Amino acid sequence: MTVWHTDIHKRKKTGGKKGAHRKKRRYERGRDPLLPVVGEPERIVEGVRGGNFKVRVRYEKFANVTDPSTGKTTRVQILKVVQNPANPDFSRMGVLTSGALIETPLGIARVTSKPSADGVINAVLVRAKG
Repeated sequence: MTVWHTDIHKRKKTGGKKGAHRKKRRYERGRDPLLPVVGEPERIVEGVRGGNFKVRVRYEKFANVTDPSTGKTTRVQILKVVQNPANPDFSRMGVLTSGALIETPLGIARVTSKPSADGVINAVLVRAKG
């Protein structure tokens, strides 16, 4: 079923109902959310409004982790998703979203990029191992 991102159904500031003054437009359509998880790397390239492209991560097993103490960035393997504050179900399912805590060989890192919009997983080291 199509997801709609429109405001013709919303209420006025006073709380009164707004009458829909027109029909839905094709550009107000959205897409079902893509939930990126740990696995063999796979990406989806989708056409978006304006003729541009958006790269979405479906599966990924590597992340670019930056150590804030040294400023060095390394490409490391994602061992598992520790916690996802966006949704408790995402923690159980192992979904990678912005803000998710992942376990890497370097330690625990927080995802800073949006994997389903940027096409890459960048993270910052929160707790180093050792």
